[in-house]
Amino acid sequence: MVDVGVILKRFETPDETRHLEHGRFELVHIGGVTIGRATYQPGWKWSKHVGPGLGLTRCSVEHMGLVLAGVATAAFDDGTVIELKAGDLFCIPPVPHDSWVVGEESYVSLHLSGAGKYAR
Repeated sequence: MVDVGVILKRFETPDETRHLEHGRFELVHIGGVTIGRATYQPGWKWSKHVGPGLGLTRCSVEHMGLVLAGVATAAFDDGTVIELKAGDLFCIPPVPHDSWVVGEESYVSLHLSGAGKYAR
């Protein structure tokens, strides 16, 4: 049998977990890439539960990913509010924005870019 160098990892055993009030952000480093999984409970809001610990009122990290469950927003200072729903692929530019969970279901998304910088 030839060793082809396949690497398998799972979010059940992430390389790092960033614990947030009302949520968590798990990171897996694989193939030179950092992938994140965000899980936020109803009531979570970036400007209330993440930003204060960083001394910020808005997130400026680029996010590209896939919503797995629930609904959240990306809200920009110009008044634009985008809803992110299960099944949506998203690319949010590194423009200051807030975010919050909509409704009573937990929000879960995979982050394919920007994950290493998030909540830091």
